[in-house]
Parts: sequence; C-alpha cells; structure tokens
Amino acid sequence: MADAKLNPTSVDGTEPHGAEKTRQEKASTVEVVPPPDIIEPDPELTPEEAEHARKRYLLKRFWISARRFWGRGGDKLAWPLSIGLLAMICMNVGFQYGINRWNRAIFDAIERHDAGTVYYLSGVFVPLVLGTVALVTTQVAVRMMIQRRWRSWLATAVIARWLANGRYYQLNLIGGDHKNPEARISEDLRIATEAPVDFTAGVIAAFLSASTFIVVLWTIGGALTLPIGGWTITIPGFLVVTAVLYAVITSSVIAVIGRHFVQVSEVKNQVEAEFRYTLTHVRENGESIALLGGEEEERNDLDKTFGNVLKQWALLARQHMRTTFVSHGSMLIAPVVPLLLCAPKFLEGSMTLGEVMQAASAFAIVQTAFGWLVDNYPRLADWNACARRVASLMMSLDGLERAEQSDALGRIKHGQTESEAMLSLNDLAVSLDDGTAVVKETRVEIQPGERVLVSGESGSGKSTLVRAISGLWPWGGGSVDFRADRQLFMLPQRSYIPSGTLGRAVAYPGAADNWPPDEIKSALDKVGLDYLKDKIEEDAPWDQTLSGGEKQRLAFARLLLHKPDIIVLDEATSALDEKSQDKMMQMVIDELPDVTIISVAHRAELETFHSRKITLERRRGGAKLVSDIDLIPRKRKGNLLSRVLENRRSLPKGSTTSNKAPQPQNRN
Repeated sequence: MADAKLNPTSVDGTEPHGAEKTRQEKASTVEVVPPPDIIEPDPELTPEEAEHARKRYLLKRFWISARRFWGRGGDKLAWPLSIGLLAMICMNVGFQYGINRWNRAIFDAIERHDAGTVYYLSGVFVPLVLGTVALVTTQVAVRMMIQRRWRSWLATAVIARWLANGRYYQLNLIGGDHKNPEARISEDLRIATEAPVDFTAGVIAAFLSASTFIVVLWTIGGALTLPIGGWTITIPGFLVVTAVLYAVITSSVIAVIGRHFVQVSEVKNQVEAEFRYTLTHVRENGESIALLGGEEEERNDLDKTFGNVLKQWALLARQHMRTTFVSHGSMLIAPVVPLLLCAPKFLEGSMTLGEVMQAASAFAIVQTAFGWLVDNYPRLADWNACARRVASLMMSLDGLERAEQSDALGRIKHGQTESEAMLSLNDLAVSLDDGTAVVKETRVEIQPGERVLVSGESGSGKSTLVRAISGLWPWGGGSVDFRADRQLFMLPQRSYIPSGTLGRAVAYPGAADNWPPDEIKSALDKVGLDYLKDKIEEDAPWDQTLSGGEKQRLAFARLLLHKPDIIVLDEATSALDEKSQDKMMQMVIDELPDVTIISVAHRAELETFHSRKITLERRRGGAKLVSDIDLIPRKRKGNLLSRVLENRRSLPKGSTTSNKAPQPQNRN
C-alpha cells in the first residue's frame, strides 16, 4: 500500500507518521550507505577476549562512517585541504632545516670572530622567522578548518540518522550502550574528529623531521671511535644510534606505565557524561524536586555521581603523573646528550662549534619526532574512548535502521485508507523490540469527525497503541492507514515548551512568523491564558515558568493555530481540573467542529466529549480490544438545582421526566 500523504504537524518533540518520508530524504542526503553487517563474536572467546574484540570493532565502526568525509558524498574541500596541509608540513620541515643550517653558520662565524658574516646571518634570520611563523599559522588555520568541517559533516550525518524515523525516541525503548546521546554527539564526537587530524599531521611531521635530521646527524657526527681495554670500537653514525636508542627507551617506558590510559579515559568520559545528565535531570525537574523537598536525596545522588568522577580523575591523574615523569625527564636530558657526545670531537678539533650546535639542534628535533608517542599518548587514549562512545551510538542506530529494513522482527506499516475512513487499524499488533506482544491484532475504523476515547487499566497498552498510530512505535504487525493529505497533531501528557519567546512556544512546531501576533493572542485568550497575551515577544525560560496546567493549555492553543484534521490526545488534560478540562474539550469541539479526535485518558468525565469508546484489557500475550461502543452525549456535571430547572424548561407541557439513562450501543 502506498505511503499516506499525511502532512503532520509534530508537537512536544514527537514526530508522527507522515513525516517519515521527509526524514528519510533528509537522512539520505548525508549518508546513503546501509549500516554494516552484524559481526557476531566468536563463542569460543573468553569474556575478556570478547570485550577486547568488541572495542576493536567499535573503532572500526567509527572509521566506516568517519572516512566517508573523504569519499563520494563527502565534503568537497576535504581532499584539497588535506593536500594543502601536507604541503605546508613539508614546507615547515624545510624551514626547520634552514634554521638548523643557520645555527651552524652563525656559531662557526662567532668561533672565527667573523663580524661581517654574523651581521649578514642576523639579517637572514628575520625572513626565516617570518616565513616559519606565517607557515605555521596558516598550517594551524588549515588544520582546524579540516577538523571543523569534518566534525560538521559527521555530526550532521549522525544527527540525521538519530532524528530519522523517531530513532531518538526509540533508543529509549531498546537496550544497548547509547546512554546520553547528546554528550556523545557534542563532546565525544568533537574529540573523535579533532584528535585524528592532529595525530596524522603530527605523525607526518615527525616522520619527515626524523628522516631529514637523521641524515644531518649521520653526516655531521660521522663515526665515533672508543678505546676499550686495548681495543678500539668504532660506532658509525653514533649520534643517530644514540637518538634511536634514547627514543626507544623512553617510548617503551611510557607504553608500559601508560598501558591502562585508554581504559581509564573511557571510564572517565562515561562517568562525566552521567554526571552531566544527573545535573540536567535535576534542572529539568526542579519544580517537582522543590515541591517534594527532595534536595537532600538529590544531593546524595549528585555526591555519589560526582564521587565516581573524582575517583576516575584520581586514577587518570596517576597515569598523567607517571607519563609526565618520563616526558619531563626526557625533555631535560635530551638537549644535554648530544653536547656530551660531541664534546670529545670538538675538543680534539675534528668538529667545529657550529657543527656541535647543529648536531644538538638536529638531535633535539629527532628526539621530539621519536618522542611523539610520549607526548601524545594521553590524547590518543582519550580519542580511543571518545571514538568508541560515538561508535556505540552508531551501532545502536545501525540496529534500528537494520530493523526498519528487515521483516524478521515485524514492522507496523503505514499507508492510505481505501475507504472514506479518516483512520483504520488493520490487524494492528504492537510488540517490544524483542518480539514480546503488547497489543494483539486490532481492527478499528474511525470516520471523519469521530471523537474516540481509548480506555483501559494502567499497563494495558493504551499509550503504546497511540504511539504506534502516530508512527513513533515501529515494532509489531498490521498497518495504520490514514486518509490522504490529512494533518495529524499529537498532544502528549508532558507538553514540550521550546526555548525562546512565548510566541514561538505557542506556534511550535511552526514558526511564530507564520501567524500574526493578534491570532496568537486570540489563541491564548481562548484557552484561558489571556494574562500572557502581552508577553508573546518575551524571551524567558517558559518551560520553568509555566505550570503543568498552563503548559497543557498552551498545547491546546497550538491546535487553534495549526487546525489539524486528526488530533491524538495522550492524557493531554491530566494537569487540568475538571472544569478547565471541560472548557478545553468544548473549545476544541466548537473551534474545530470537523476534527477527528483520538484520546487516551482515565477520567470518566471525558466520555461526555466523545462519540465513541474503545476499551483495551490487559491479558497474557498482549492486550486485547474487548469493547467498541457508541457514546450518547450526557449533560455535563453542574449544580443539581440548575440542572433540574433546565430539564423542566426543556420539557413540553404534560410530559414527565424519566430516570432511565440511555444505554450505549455496542459496536461489537
């Protein structure tokens, strides 16, 4: 069946059916490659080996998506910028060699007391410095541009997949390592894209520097002859041998003492994310916490979470202390080693002062190049942790995307009704992502203008059924069909208030500019928020300012602006008193007389505003629709005397009132 051309308006952060095609098109513009195949772990592996294999695969999964930045469909400037960065690294090594040669020449001139050459070389030093500074500055700009564009490209791809088909909501319903996706997309993804560019540039620069200045050391140092007990030992390229041995020793030591760096960094990033989430949770639920007086309990929870952060930071500090001990010691010793090695040759006259200084400078550069791992091991460990966290989110999204493309689990289909019905449920079954049934096969047809109340005890699957209708719940079977070109609007129990002006909050998910201010004010007036009319241009924390009842009234004001064809209310009046609830429902009926309403609610009083009632009953193997009846509108509750007088005025002379209540007509 073809996709229904619903034109839904989404509220409160939900994305109902009908936006599916648009979301898929947006996602496909960024990443059209299907998710990688599942790699099942070898059952013969031990738990430790399986975990190690999982972490290796996570890095592989990160690169599967990240490297597409340089592929087809990637950033058009990725290769030009990368080639430009490589060229500047090579030029910078050339300038380093020029300064190294300048060191030799200036010290030789000083040794000869050649004033003219010293003055000349002093003048040459200025363009060398200016050229190096300009080149390094440009190199930093290009490097950071690559990082910025790569982060933008990959974040856009991940966000597009995260938002597509309501996956941002479905992640809450499935298991997996994807907690705090906002931290993974913002902070972890930033580090995961910044560090590889720095590492690549650093490795290339270190390799070129080491290759260039090893030749310098070999040429200048030559061979060293040592007399030992009547024997003489000649070491060719002794400066090169010393530089390599020195670097191998320091790198080996840092690798041994920092072998737990990756694991500690990964755990540290996780507990940091949990601490941020806990703080955000307290802020978002500040009113409830304050009213309940739960500050002490929240403080205990925060202290516990922050204690984990401090514990991991202490472990990380120990790792940093060990690596700093080696790296700082190496930094102090490295400049002295070549001077001591060259001193015998200088004293015997086989090396000039300029050659000694050139050798010392070259030795320091080679040592810096070989010591790249020592200096960057902590960052490398941090990158490993962040890349794995991003990859874990990608794998969870892979699973959802794979389920959307597979019929193994069962997916609820969406299409167009073949009759005049506004909505039809055809053998609709709702299940969990593991196949557990929530609602059994259900057949319901709702006509235009009908107002249907879905009732049942708590846990019977009412809200899940509504989410399946709106397109947020994908697992199950059967189909949900809508009348073509109809607009769906969903109001959940917790009304979403976006940041910005009050006018934006009322117009959401549309833009406030789409309606004149007077129309927005009129909508607020009709829902009983007339005292806020003069504040529609005020930018304030409305989510924290408005009460639960005011938020639900504001959600009803959105209905008046968007004028949808179908409204789905999921406990949308739970924060209102009975009188206010009646006013809201009657206002919707009066202002939108042709709208089709599907309501989930527990209050029996809402039957007055509905023409039909569907009841779900929880049973083993999934809830089942047990009744579908037509409701005859009843008089709303009010003052007993006024109702009696009203009934007497409406009766013709000679007639009498009857105490017999009208009976609903069962559709089953």
